[in-house]
Amino acid sequence: MADNKRRGEDADDERLDGELDAAGDAGEESASDGDSSRSRAESVDRSKSRNQGDKVGPFGRVPRFVREVVAELRKVIWPTRKELLTYASVVIVFVAVMLAIVAGLDLAFAEGVLWVFGNPS
Repeated sequence: MADNKRRGEDADDERLDGELDAAGDAGEESASDGDSSRSRAESVDRSKSRNQGDKVGPFGRVPRFVREVVAELRKVIWPTRKELLTYASVVIVFVAVMLAIVAGLDLAFAEGVLWVFGNPS
């Protein structure tokens, strides 16, 4: 079940897969045909058309940003209720301990300063 949560579809992953496939196809064509300049030109044309599609205005970037955020959130492994309560209680206890330490040091330094410089009253 955790593996399913880890697997998310990401627009960048799909784009990279497409680029890798195009590069693999170009390599296979050049090996079989012996005409590497033609396959390179085709792969360059493909990459140019992809890059031109990536250039969008500010209003086009917003939906892409939202899609990427949703894709990343799908990859997140969300804690169970028990884990969440455990983590929250650990944080609260840690903060309480640190608060006690800082308050104790503050009180000790305040008493030390009054002892060194005297009480004005």
